[in-house]
Amino acid sequence: MLRRGVLAALALLGLAGASAPLAAQPRPPLVLAAASLQESMNAAADAWARRGHPRPRLSFAASSALARQAASGAPADLFVSADRDWMDDLQRRGLVVPGTRTDLLGNRLVLIAPEDSSVRVALRPGVDLRPALGPRGRLAMANPDAVPAGKYGKAALEKLGGWQQVAPLVVRGESVRAALALVERGVAPLGIVYATDARASAKVRIAGVFPAGSYPPIVYPAARLKNGTSTDAEAFRRFLNSREGKAIFARFGFSTR
Repeated sequence: MLRRGVLAALALLGLAGASAPLAAQPRPPLVLAAASLQESMNAAADAWARRGHPRPRLSFAASSALARQAASGAPADLFVSADRDWMDDLQRRGLVVPGTRTDLLGNRLVLIAPEDSSVRVALRPGVDLRPALGPRGRLAMANPDAVPAGKYGKAALEKLGGWQQVAPLVVRGESVRAALALVERGVAPLGIVYATDARASAKVRIAGVFPAGSYPPIVYPAARLKNGTSTDAEAFRRFLNSREGKAIFARFGFSTR
């Protein structure tokens, strides 16, 4: 009788355990990240997942396009922009969680050419890129009217006195990675991208480095967004700002702040 009672109790416990809900995993944060962060942000997301967290979902595009998505109500948790302007825009709209904005990373601006090109350009006052482009060549840039890399590139050429001559020859990409691809494919003999983009591609080489004072400091601000719902978002934001997180970005050539 006692034996039957013990077995019955164990069976009830087993049924109770089977019907108990599993601990819910937090929804992974959705991160809107500038296109130039593809390799480094993926590495950061992998490192975060190795700690036992759900791997963040990453959406890469030009900062301008991502900011417009956030402004239109996209349920994103974090935004990492390639310039301060687009983060400022979201902050003015009241879409940034107060106290979460930080200047995360920095970068440099370079002129690139296809890997097999021998072109080198001294980027100094009075520079004229037309001889290096050739008679029918185009200069690949992210859209200088909206995309951070293009805005930095235009500012640098204006400072050096070389924008007016080359402006009609610019082919505009929707992001800095689109400009990189145009040079990789040989569509354009020269392009302006970040140093980290040049480093990420084996199909291009650096043909010139823009002087640091020729363009505004390249700053990548990061912040949480009010439309986000992931309970893991703040922890991941803190991880990106941690020593371990910044070391990951430094491996890909970014300067850390």
